[in-house]
Parts: sequence; C-alpha cells; structure tokens
Amino acid sequence: MAPEIDEFIKYLAIERGLSTNYQLSTRRSLETFSEWFSRTAGSTLPGAVKPSHLTDFLAWRKKAGLASASIKLEAIALRVFYRFLIGRNLIRENPAEHLPIPRIDARLPDTLGVAEVARLIDAARETDPLGLRDRAILELLYASGLRVAELCRVRLENLSLEESFIRVTGKGEKTRLVPVGSEACTALARYLETGRPALVSKRSGAEVFLSVRGRKLTTQRIWQLVKIYASMAGLPADTHPHLLRHSFATHLLAGGADLRIIQEMLGHADISTTQIYTHVDTSGLRDVHRKFHPRASAIERG
Repeated sequence: MAPEIDEFIKYLAIERGLSTNYQLSTRRSLETFSEWFSRTAGSTLPGAVKPSHLTDFLAWRKKAGLASASIKLEAIALRVFYRFLIGRNLIRENPAEHLPIPRIDARLPDTLGVAEVARLIDAARETDPLGLRDRAILELLYASGLRVAELCRVRLENLSLEESFIRVTGKGEKTRLVPVGSEACTALARYLETGRPALVSKRSGAEVFLSVRGRKLTTQRIWQLVKIYASMAGLPADTHPHLLRHSFATHLLAGGADLRIIQEMLGHADISTTQIYTHVDTSGLRDVHRKFHPRASAIERG
C-alpha cells in the first residue's frame, strides 16, 4: 500500500492543507494497518482488503492496549483513506464504507482556577531575559488561549501590542485574530524591549519567543517550563500548557462570553468542540437566572 499511502498523504498536505502532525499521525496509522494486513492476509494491495479485515485490525489494536481515542482516530484514517482511493478510481469497492467509528465518552477538560493561574504566572520572576520571556509566555497562553504549537510559531510581524491583537496560524494553516489582554501586552512589551534582544543571535529568526541560544522555542521546552513553574507555584505535577487554554475558554464562558466568539478565538472548526466548556460554573448560571428572571424566585419557592 506504500504508493497509495504516499499519494494520500500528498493529498492531505497539498489539497487539504492539513498540519504536518496530522499527516504523520495518519501515515503511522495506515502503515501500521498495512503491515498488519501483510502479515495476516499475505497481501499489500488495498483492493484486497475486506470489511472484516478492518474490524479485525481495530480489535487487534484494542487488545494491544491502544486507547479508545486513538482507535477512533485510526478508524477515521482508514475511512478517509479508502474514500480517497475510491475517488481516484484506484479500487472498485470501499471496504471502509460502513466501518463503525468507536464512540468515546466526552471527557470534561481539566482547568485551573483564576487564583491558580495567577500563582502560576507569578512564579515566573522577571529578573532576567529568560524570566521576562517565560512570564510573557504564560501570560499569552492564558490571555489568548493559544495552542503550544501556535505560540511557538508566533512571529514579530504577527503581534500588534498597540491594537492588542495577535495573528495566529492554527490547524490546517488557518489564520485568526485573537485579542491580547492588557497584562499580557505589558509582559510582552517588557520582554520585547529588554528580554528578547539579549537572546537574539546570528541564527535567530523572527519568532517572538527564543531559546537561550537564540533559536525558536520548541513545544517540548514550553511544556517543561510550565511544569517547572507549576512546581514552584505548588500546583499539581500534571499541570501542562493546554490547561491554560482550557482555563481561558472556561473563564470567558463563566464571565458571560458568547460561545461562538470563544469558538472563533480558539480556532475550533466546529462549535461542538467548543461546547464541551459549557459544563463550567453552572452555579454561576443559576445565580444569573435567579437574579434576572422575573419568575425565578417564585419557581424556587414552589
């Protein structure tokens, strides 16, 4: 299946504009299936695959201990791959047409409280260039709800502190404008004025956040930094950068922000992805109802 997989990955990259990470993940899933099918059926031809092969493969993956969410992604990869092959007339029948997609229970995202976020951010002392950088990173993650990969890619020309906006390139190379709060703007201004110039080297690009050697920061390093500051702030050991994105959305929603606006700022393609945050602060919603609905108190007395 190697030639067909290669063509499919090119299609994802060029025609669909999907991220490199998605391409790599999909390739791994399809190559794992191809290797399994070769061992099991003695063939590598995609047209030789039957529906039973696909269900047996997913069952094998589950037995091997693969998480339900990962099995779902592999099932989706197989369905899209075979839809592509049918569309290009590379096979006659689609064995994945009725392949069931495993359902997984929606897991509510973990979040940090407002006070916990403040402790995390305050743990980054602005006493040197790295401290200025790290404070700006934490402020921006929480102020704008960026994904870590998006933060790593932010360039100087994408940032407008005068207008308090940042241009973000997200999944599928889609760009969006996201507001930047005043605290984050202040931290970024201090970092750009005195912190970043001290980190610049001949190898530096236009990325906003630079390593100690003047190179673009990696996602792994930002994860490490968040865990370091979480430990300093007395937060749980499993604190990670995405918690700030979850907290950004949760706190906005609890404050009364419209779900569609939050969807736009997070860069979610589907509103259903954003709706997971509607679990938050139901007591706050109840208080608003009690305060403003003309018959709420009567209902409660009843």
